[in-house]
Order: sequence, then structure tokens, then C-alpha cells
Amino acid sequence: MPNNSVISILFIGDIVGRPGRKTVYQFLPLLYERYKLDCVIANGENAAGGLGITPKIADELFKNGIDVITSGNHIWRKKEIFPYLDTTDKILRPANYPPSAPGKGYTLLTLPQKIKLAVINLEGRVFMKSLDCPFRTVEALIKEILSFTPNIIVDFHAEATSEKMAMGWFLDGKVSAVLGTHTHVQTADETILPRGTAYITDVGMTGPLESVIGMEREIALKGFLTQIPQKFKPAKGTTSLQGAVIRIDAASGKAVEIIRIREVSNGH
Repeated sequence: MPNNSVISILFIGDIVGRPGRKTVYQFLPLLYERYKLDCVIANGENAAGGLGITPKIADELFKNGIDVITSGNHIWRKKEIFPYLDTTDKILRPANYPPSAPGKGYTLLTLPQKIKLAVINLEGRVFMKSLDCPFRTVEALIKEILSFTPNIIVDFHAEATSEKMAMGWFLDGKVSAVLGTHTHVQTADETILPRGTAYITDVGMTGPLESVIGMEREIALKGFLTQIPQKFKPAKGTTSLQGAVIRIDAASGKAVEIIRIREVSNGH
């Protein structure tokens, strides 16, 4: 798309453990070339063994081409990430956590073309924690961010499809994209809403395909059959990088295209 005002953003769905990280490193150079990417965002809250993220793994992801890491309810699983969150604006925790929580809920990037891009992280409340209202939280943040840029990507980490769809309609025309994460199951409803916001209910998962949302099937099945908590670990075998590429008219902040991504590899 030969238009200097159009920026191309890849959003990678929830990275699950080492298999997910290896899959990112395998496919990212190919995707950079294919889509002429200006920026890569990834949800990394499950990058360390399938639950949480550590400073070492975050740095590894950054060195391999990730520009911003978003998260969700599992960001707090590894305590060593807490002080790290306060020293960087490249890893986000959901903005609707209390202000006293470590870290930041949004960041501003300057892309090579001197175009500014904002990334906001939110967490849903349906079937999840009783956090501050994500709708009111994002509305206030947008007012602040619009003085810098109209180019805004929102990672909405939520369980209920209804809440994600409601957020899409709520933000249509106010942000460039609303991208759902958390459920690890990619949906096929990618679209550009009437006022120019790209939307998908869930971008999917990057990790083992022959699994239960990335984890070993037998362990997950034992948990369902016995109702006793299990210690999960990422599965092995075939892996997939799932996500979406969003192309944005940087002058207006409107999305011009959303492409669902699903690359499959034989991982071990």
C-alpha cells in the first residue's frame, strides 16, 4: 500500500511460554517483510511458562523485534516483574487497575516516520476482577492522548465476547483499533466498524495448537474431570502465531484495513 501516511501495525495474540516465544522469533522476520511493518505489539502476560512474564523474557522479546508488550490479569503472576513495570513504558498493565498498582496503562511510541502511536491496555470486568470501569477509564485516557496523536491501539483483555463487542462500538471512531485478547481462541469477525475503528473480538494465541488454550491437554482434562486445581504447563507440538495486522491512515487515525494472521509451524 504505497502511501506514506499509512502505518502498518502487527498485534500478536497472547504468547504462551517458550513454544510461543520460539514461534514469534521464527515468523516475525517474515511478517515484517510481508506487511512492511512499522510497529509490533504483543500480549506477553503468559510468556513465562504459560503464566506471567519476567524481566529476562521481556528483554528477550524486545531484542527480537517486539516494540510494546501488553498484558492482563496474569501480569502479576511473577513478582520480579513488579519493579520492572515501574522502570519501563514498553510493558503495560491494564489501565483500569488502581493507580497504586505498579506500571502504566498506556504508552506513546514515535515511529520511524515521526508518527506517534498510542497503545492502551484495558481489562474487562465480566467474569473477571472488579476493577475500575474500562469504558470510563479509556474515555478519559483518549481525551489526554488526542493532544499527541489520533493513532490509538487498544488491547481489551476480557473474557466475555459481549463486553468486547460493546467496547468496539463504544470506541468506534475514537480509536484506530480495538483488539480483544485473553481467551486464546481466535475469532473470525475482523472488520472495520462504520466510523473507522478496526475490530476483532479475539486476536488469538501464539503457542501450541494441540492443547487446551496453550496448555497440555491431559493436565487440563484432569482439572475439569476432578475439579482439583492443577499445575499447568505449555503443550508441545505444532504451534501457531495468531494476531492481526492493522493499517492506519496516520493523518486521521482511521483504520483502512485489518488482516487476521494465522501462521502455523511444527514446534517442539
